[in-house]
Amino acid sequence: MANQEEIIQSLARTPLYQLGVELRARLTSFGGWEMPVQFSGISREHEAVRNTAGMFDISHMGKFTLQGKNLISQLQPLVPSDLSRLQTGQAQYTVLLNPQAGIIDDIIVYYQGEDTGIQRALIIVNAATTGKDKAWLLQHLDLDEVQFQDISPDKVLIAVQGPKAIKYLQTLVQEDLQPVKAFGHLQATLLGKPAFIARTGYTGEDGFEVMVDPDVGVELWRKLYNAGVIPAGLGARDTLRLEAAMALYGQDIDDTTTPLEAGLGWLVHLDTKGDFIGRAVLAQQKADGVQRRLIGLQTQGRNIARHGYQILSAGKIVGEVTSGTLSPTLGYPIALAYVLIQLASVGQQLEVEIRGKAYPAVVVKRPFYRSKNRVTN
Repeated sequence: MANQEEIIQSLARTPLYQLGVELRARLTSFGGWEMPVQFSGISREHEAVRNTAGMFDISHMGKFTLQGKNLISQLQPLVPSDLSRLQTGQAQYTVLLNPQAGIIDDIIVYYQGEDTGIQRALIIVNAATTGKDKAWLLQHLDLDEVQFQDISPDKVLIAVQGPKAIKYLQTLVQEDLQPVKAFGHLQATLLGKPAFIARTGYTGEDGFEVMVDPDVGVELWRKLYNAGVIPAGLGARDTLRLEAAMALYGQDIDDTTTPLEAGLGWLVHLDTKGDFIGRAVLAQQKADGVQRRLIGLQTQGRNIARHGYQILSAGKIVGEVTSGTLSPTLGYPIALAYVLIQLASVGQQLEVEIRGKAYPAVVVKRPFYRSKNRVTN
């Protein structure tokens, strides 16, 4: 069995790793990567994103570029969302599905338009599933028609999130970022170099995700830090996304959960697109109704419902917690959990088993927190 030192040495590191070391970040293993879990403290980093601006190194995420004459029609059978609706500069959050309509991964497809008959797109996937997603795409795309390139090792991704994110980022970008809508994106000039900038994120706040070459990424991080943007790690990223009820792959969604069960029905476009992998299962679920659903939970006091804890009703197990934390913004414990559909209504009283004791919990609306600063699309 490998010891802890051997495990750490085998972990991948992003081009911004040394910057985290310089700032004395606490590091952790995540999806095969050695990543900062926190810099100055989860609460401070969380608060910065909610009130001013924070930045995250998300370079570990998978990055694929695709181009081809019929690229969108090639991608259509792989996702339940109708990608034909995308205009140049728009993006779609969606999922790759297996034949059972289980979620292989949740992804974002950025449509970059058509030039001389060639359609181009960028796809961002989760770090831990990059290899699996790449294999799935290569298996199902016609590689005589689609040019696929994995640029994951070649680019840095930095998420600048918070109500003042645009203020800090705009000073470094030549193009005007104000007109960019939510899930909009553009090719831009940042610090005099080419950059891909998208108004997307995983925090529930306004903000941008910036993809650049590694040397530009290092310079961008330093300039933002010197301007007062707070570096943030995986800890704050998790509390922020959970307040916004954004699913974490491998916990809240996986190969055994369908988008309808996960409350992602809004990205399933059964009425406007043709056949796709998993369609028959989703059509049946929509007709019959799902047996379980991902719900929001609020527990009392400081009793935090953690991943894997059982949900009870009348002494019987009726579900399981997928994610839980003490919300820094709201000041009370929140959680996501799958429960039987008949117990999924807002206001339903349940219990969570924590260290052998049952504590009261109530089903609440998702998201737990909604920012007043979000732009619309």
